[in-house]
Amino acid sequence: MSDEATREPVVTPARVAIALCLIAPFVAMLWVGSYAKVDPAFIGIPFFYWYQMLWVPLSAALTVTAYKLWQRDQRGRAKPSSASAKGGASE
Repeated sequence: MSDEATREPVVTPARVAIALCLIAPFVAMLWVGSYAKVDPAFIGIPFFYWYQMLWVPLSAALTVTAYKLWQRDQRGRAKPSSASAKGGASE
């Protein structure tokens, strides 16, 4: 029972941010009504096309951000457990 009391929460602000980073491109692309139009054109390219192409680098940046947040979250979770294991072994 003490093991359950010392566990960290599964839902953390970092994990919520990770989920938002990964879900945003899907929502943006699945909501076709928001970008199914011609205007405003950008350098002669209709909005429908340049909006979708804009999401390619945005999705990559959001995925990298999510990955970095995940790495930081995992390092943060590994440190307390290894510290408590060292403390428990020396006693």
